[in-house]
Parts: sequence; C-alpha cells; structure tokens
Amino acid sequence: MAPKCYQVGLLFSTSGPYSVVAQSMLNGALLALEQVNAEPEAGVRLEPVMGDPGGANAEYARLAREMLNDGIRHVVGCYTSSSRKEVIPFFEKHDALLWYPSHYEGFEASANVVYTGAAPNQHILPLTRYLVEEYGKHAFCVGSNYIWAWENNRILRETLLANGGEVIAERYLPVGETDFDPLIEKIVDARPSFVFNTLIGTSAYHFFRTFRAACQKRGIDQAREIPVASCSLSEPELEEIGPDAVDGHLSSSVYFSTIDSAANARFIEAYRARFPAGPTMSADAEATFIAVRLLSDALRSAGSDAIDPVREAVGGAAITAPQGRVSIDRDSRHACLTPRIGRSNGQARFDIILESSRPVRPDPYLIESAPRYTLVARRPNLRIVS
Repeated sequence: MAPKCYQVGLLFSTSGPYSVVAQSMLNGALLALEQVNAEPEAGVRLEPVMGDPGGANAEYARLAREMLNDGIRHVVGCYTSSSRKEVIPFFEKHDALLWYPSHYEGFEASANVVYTGAAPNQHILPLTRYLVEEYGKHAFCVGSNYIWAWENNRILRETLLANGGEVIAERYLPVGETDFDPLIEKIVDARPSFVFNTLIGTSAYHFFRTFRAACQKRGIDQAREIPVASCSLSEPELEEIGPDAVDGHLSSSVYFSTIDSAANARFIEAYRARFPAGPTMSADAEATFIAVRLLSDALRSAGSDAIDPVREAVGGAAITAPQGRVSIDRDSRHACLTPRIGRSNGQARFDIILESSRPVRPDPYLIESAPRYTLVARRPNLRIVS
C-alpha cells in the first residue's frame, strides 16, 4: 500500500537577526522529514511547504495564514515567543496544529500547539539553582525586548527574591541591537554574581564579544568573576561569537551535541552528512527533529491529518531522541525532557556539568512547586557530570 502524503508547513526565519539558529531548526526538520520519507514502515510521506518570515512578526502572520488557507493542517515552526504568539490565533481559528520546537518561557497551553522545546521548569529553574549555589544571588539581566526576555527575567527575579537574592538591574534592547558599550560599563561597575542573558541572535553574539573585551581591559576574568548564563545559547551561536570570547559561558538546555549516546551519535552523523555546510546542530534543531518525527508517528496512527485524531495520537507518544527518551504529556501537550547545564569550551561546544537522571515532566505554569519558586521545592535531581 502506498504511503499517504501530507503537506507540512515549515516556518523558519532563515534570514534576519536570528537566522543561524532558525537555519539549524529548518535543517533538523528537513532531516527528520527525509528520514520519514525513506522509511517504508513510516506509512506516510511528508511534503514540505516552506516559508521564511525573515524575523518579522507580520510576515509570520501572513505566511501562517496563507499555509492554513491553502489547507495545510500542521505547521512546524517559529523560534521566538513573539512569533508564536502572533500565529496562534490563526491556528485556533482554522483548528490546525502548530508544532512549536523551541525552549520558551511557559505560562501558555493551547489545544492547537504541541510544544517540543523546554518549559521553564526544564531550563530556567535548574539554571537558577545552579547559579545561586555556585556564584551567588545577585543578577544583572540583559535581554532582547520581547516576551521571552520579560518572562524569563520575571521568573528569575521571583526565584531570587524567594531565596534572599536580588536582580540588580534589567535592561532590554531591540532585537538586532549591537551597541552595548554603555550597558557593559554599568554591568562591570555593578559587579553582579552573574549576568542572565536573554538576548537573541546577532545581539547576543555582539554582547558576548564586547563584554569579554571590556572585562579584559579591566583585568577581570569574565568567565570566572562575572559569568554569563543563558537558556538559549547553542553550538552554532558559539561559532558565531568567535574564538576570542567563546569559552566559559553557561547554558541550560535539554540537548547538547556532546551527549554521549548511540542515538545522538546517529543524529550527528546524519545531520553532518546532510548539511556539511552547517550550521551546527543545536537544541532547537533537535527539538524540530523531534517534532517532525512525532508528527509523522501521529499521522500514521491517526490515519489522516485531521486535528482531533492527531491530537489524540500525540498525547502520551514517546520516541528515543538524541537527548534520550522524549514523551508528550497528555494534559499540556508539552514534552517530557531531560534538563542539563553546560559550560562552553574553546572548541565551540559545551562540556556537560550537570544533568537530570531522567526526563522531567513539563510544568509550564510552574504550579507544581510549593512555594512557587523556592529552589528546594520540586526540581530536577541533577547529578554532577564533571
């Protein structure tokens, strides 16, 4: 019997201020899609329909609307939370599914979204606990001016306050901003325990380089004395930062390319063979790969691309992913993922320093902690790796 063919939208900004990460996400989607199409047992064939919004929210809305008007019922895409928020109303209107493959700030659950990236209890809470225990309780927050930074900084601030700490300052800049000299002077003068970075794309890369250079001029060992911690920094972005400032940065993620497993080795080999020009695989590329694999499994199980049976099929579904076992929580349609913390090295990769012993159930509204943000409340049980 011939496999059933379904169109799948792929909505990634492969141009614009965060194109490097978005290209790795598109690569992850295409790799999974091509694998599915090459597997007779998959029972489905996926036909990609691609759109590049260029990082503009209005373009996300236009392209999503066009895809849905053309009858596409499943779209894998979006990197920023602002783009996700922009398109969700169209998916709810058309009763279609957005497969969202990026870490995010939480406080959302839509019947028309499947979330395969990390929720806040899977990245920001483990990172905050580590920072407080290893570096101190005084943070300086720097972010791009949109919901991802606002909400992550709010979570960090409330967590620190609940544990006797403080946010010294919060500063937000437009996406794509690269003039950081006045801000960096304020950070160095404040001497926080750490900088919490929610800048994205070219803004982040410029910040890391400029901050390292400014600290060196003052004789400050930046990586040790004022570390920069992120919940979004990935391998292709380390390569964009460049060798002079690439090492010593902390990142909380559910996937690093240095994970030692057979599944990850297969993923890396296949990714490099298919995309030798890069960009390097990332947590977002892996989350996109997972989204397409789960979508194909759900389509096969449902026997059609109708939303209700696909939504039912994906609830509780599980796969062996490059990061380990990943399953979808029936209640929230978020993924159960394995938290990890890495420190960047001179080879533009991450040394994994902490990891959970098993996948952690998503808690997008942070309601399972009592009191809500106390670090001794329910949390991933991370073990020291190195």
